[in-house]
Amino acid sequence: MGKLDGKVAFITGAARGQGRSHALKLAEEGADIIAVDICSQIASVEYDMATPEDLDETVRLVEALDRRIFAQQADVRDLAALEKAVKEGEVAIGPIDIILANAGIAPLGLSGDREQPFADVVDVNLTGVYNTVMAAVPSLITKQAGSIVLTSSTQGLKGTGGNGGAGGTGYAAAKHGVVGLMRSFANWLSPQNIRVNSIHPTGVATKMIQNPIIEKLFADNPGSGDAVQNLIPVPWVEARDISNAVAFLVSDDARYITGVTLPVDAGFNAR
Repeated sequence: MGKLDGKVAFITGAARGQGRSHALKLAEEGADIIAVDICSQIASVEYDMATPEDLDETVRLVEALDRRIFAQQADVRDLAALEKAVKEGEVAIGPIDIILANAGIAPLGLSGDREQPFADVVDVNLTGVYNTVMAAVPSLITKQAGSIVLTSSTQGLKGTGGNGGAGGTGYAAAKHGVVGLMRSFANWLSPQNIRVNSIHPTGVATKMIQNPIIEKLFADNPGSGDAVQNLIPVPWVEARDISNAVAFLVSDDARYITGVTLPVDAGFNAR
């Protein structure tokens, strides 16, 4: 038996990267999945974002684990679209027990535009997290039980590595804002037996950082990665490392843990 047998998890940004990894880990533990992803490009984001085919692959992989999954394209900036996905997903799979607000972008602001990258990253990484919880939390409130994990970042605890650009500055601001959301939600929901925590990864080996744009940026600016180095001598962690921590936080093993900012950062925040 898995630790999450009979549970339903709502996961944003599930087409690839950490979101897909979370879906697979929770499915391995017995959960069924409601998965959403924008599956299209946001103009200010320089690297290629997920595609509908990526979301299809997440579906295939979850079903290969003999778990149920409902997947729909939705933009976390659009509360009505998330509410529609939740409604249809719950009809197909069942009421939600777990919310993983994982969707996020990391525009670099290489164009020199001082407005749009900042606006987009805050809209997705902060407002999108708020929308995700608002869309799905009614089921948890009805049950008077559940767990929520918001994906922040080491940049939500320290903010090192910023260079004044609209993308990086907006990213750090949004990820700090996620901590405020988490603490506010924890105070609101914990009396109803709903736990809320945030996860703070260092760099994770996904296409958000392993892409030609980032590789060229570091190659053209030697030493630019010094501010984001880990204490443990690894350049990044794997998505599975974050998923393992998420699976712990949403399980009964963490039944009295709420309001916590949990780094999975190879020592980054200790520097």
